[in-house]
Amino acid sequence: MSAQTTSHWDSKRTNETRHIEDLLRNHFDKADAYRYNSASIRIRVIDKSFEGISRDERDSRVEMFIDKLPPETQRDIVTLFTFAPSELLGMQNSFREFMQNSEFEDPSLSML
Repeated sequence: MSAQTTSHWDSKRTNETRHIEDLLRNHFDKADAYRYNSASIRIRVIDKSFEGISRDERDSRVEMFIDKLPPETQRDIVTLFTFAPSELLGMQNSFREFMQNSEFEDPSLSML
């Protein structure tokens, strides 16, 4: 018998965050989103086109699509992580990206 495991954040996905994922997956290799608490949404985008470009440029590329979301959804997006695939290969590659991705994967408890 096979058991499927899901990430802790997967249970925090909503129709609203699935809409974000659908929008971003049309343009990027991988996009995940979940509602961290009643006031905030977290988004992670992983794309090979992010290799070798600045975080500001990556964010700009994603934000142009986020701008198409309803204003009430945009207001709740407080965390946007943008990664090149190579940055997620392990802690030895990039500690900062490793820690950010770890927080996305296993969210700390919210105060709300």
